[in-house]
Amino acid sequence: MPADIEGYREYVGARLEPLRRTAYLLCGDWHTADDLVSTALVKLLRHWRRVSRMDSPDAYVRRTLLRVWLDERRRPWRREAAWAEVPDGAVRSATDGAADRLTILALLAELPPRRRAVLVLRYFCDLSVEETARELGCTTGTVKSQSARAIEALRGRLADVPARPEGARTDG
Repeated sequence: MPADIEGYREYVGARLEPLRRTAYLLCGDWHTADDLVSTALVKLLRHWRRVSRMDSPDAYVRRTLLRVWLDERRRPWRREAAWAEVPDGAVRSATDGAADRLTILALLAELPPRRRAVLVLRYFCDLSVEETARELGCTTGTVKSQSARAIEALRGRLADVPARPEGARTDG
């Protein structure tokens, strides 16, 4: 057990929601995101004494979360996807971008894990190319090429999504 349990509690309390959002962007499911965060926080607790003295404990936690997610994806019994009934068309509001966010999240879910991780780390966590390369254990060139390919794939898939007529509402 770490000596500074209060420091651990304060750290987790301040960063729990951003960690959940990051995990959600990685996996696309809130229940799985909660599981990923829980596993990462248990690992953090085990090493809190050492991590609390680091210059960037956030980088350690992000890397742990990323590795937990990649490990989960490798487990064959975890590869099932639970989907509710899929609607014929997106429910959109003229003032709400929720459907757009859902479309982007669905397209993001179709990307291979490394490309998805690169986009989440670069554009959601706002890491530099060098920081992302360190997190993923790869070169900066790999981060740049994976990022470019992921964005290109998203753009291509987004072009296939039917556009909604301006002002059209399908929510009744």
